[in-house]
Amino acid sequence: MTAAPRATRTTGDGRREANAASVLRTVLDHGPVARRTIATLSGLSPAAVSRQCTDLVRLGLVRELPDLTASTGVGRPQIPVDLHTGESGGPVAGGVHIGVPASTFGLLDLRGRLLDGRRLSHDGIDPADLPRRILEGLRGFLADTAGSRPLLGVGAALGGWVDPGPGTAVRHDALGWRGRPLAAELARGLGGLQVRIDNHARAIAQSEILFGRPEARRSLVHLFIGNVVDAALGIAGVVHQGPGSGAGDVAHLPVPDSTVSCPCGRSGCLEATVSNTAVGRTAVRRGIVPEPDVSLVVDAAAAGDRRADRLLRERARAVGRAAALLLDVLNPDLIVVTEYASLVDPGYLEEIRGAAVDLSHVCGDPERIVGPHAGTAALPVAAGTILLNPLFRNPLTVSGQ
Repeated sequence: MTAAPRATRTTGDGRREANAASVLRTVLDHGPVARRTIATLSGLSPAAVSRQCTDLVRLGLVRELPDLTASTGVGRPQIPVDLHTGESGGPVAGGVHIGVPASTFGLLDLRGRLLDGRRLSHDGIDPADLPRRILEGLRGFLADTAGSRPLLGVGAALGGWVDPGPGTAVRHDALGWRGRPLAAELARGLGGLQVRIDNHARAIAQSEILFGRPEARRSLVHLFIGNVVDAALGIAGVVHQGPGSGAGDVAHLPVPDSTVSCPCGRSGCLEATVSNTAVGRTAVRRGIVPEPDVSLVVDAAAAGDRRADRLLRERARAVGRAAALLLDVLNPDLIVVTEYASLVDPGYLEEIRGAAVDLSHVCGDPERIVGPHAGTAALPVAAGTILLNPLFRNPLTVSGQ
């Protein structure tokens, strides 16, 4: 594991930084690609593209591929460039998703591809000792997997109210965290490595915008269904945060036809109806599984247990009804739903789509409701994206320790 290169201080009116971002994003979308083609696609002059490619090669973010050079017979042959990805020794980003039952570590390359991963179960860990154990596990994972590749830093994603500016977990009810300076804690424990944190729903939304379907760059709503239930809105490539970064709390969104009691005193709230915790408890009460673990319910359904399948379809339809409300209010190009059963079995995604289209007044196209592009790796990929997204917005500020 080596430190990432330092960039020079940016100056001027910002055009150099904007041009570098445009070139890097064009290479992400179209690489390997010749400089002349980058100029055509980005609208920049060939001279500007050449300067930016020189800077990006120096920073180790882009590399030339002379073996792919094709001569057209006119002028000097164009050497294609591409992102310097992890398998070729390029820089990597660490990611950690801090969930309720477990934390998941990931190592990503510049294309957002998961190169390696590891899971740390929280079973038997005292809540007060959890941050230390997560840090120890993350340190070991990075030491084992990054190797000699430059490590750009670490992104951390978690549920609840997260303020990415100061790097604070403002409120995470399930973990009992209030005002925790998580980014600073992780950075100290990682020897001063750059650490950024965000809410996991916003992180997955940003991952879709950066690495996923083109429609996500226009507008999307991401609905996250786990032990915590929350959402994120992205418009024109920007994920909305709101004052204090409090946007996305949909735990108490009313679900049509739901009568489940919520701790808030009302009934039919989204989190109380569809969260992993709620489904796990229902499964235990119905005698489907011995403990409240939604993965056991999914396994039972896959093994042919009709009761488990029925329960998961009930949840999928409730998620679809909530998605219909979001469709009608925001009418995004895409609704991305992260929900474990539908990631494992597309049949449950079809249930979500069916319920949403049946109730929505603006959406008659079920294909607008999709799962995350990274599938079951969505959470560690999203965590790493928290670190990578600022790099693609301003690659000249990439730095290491």
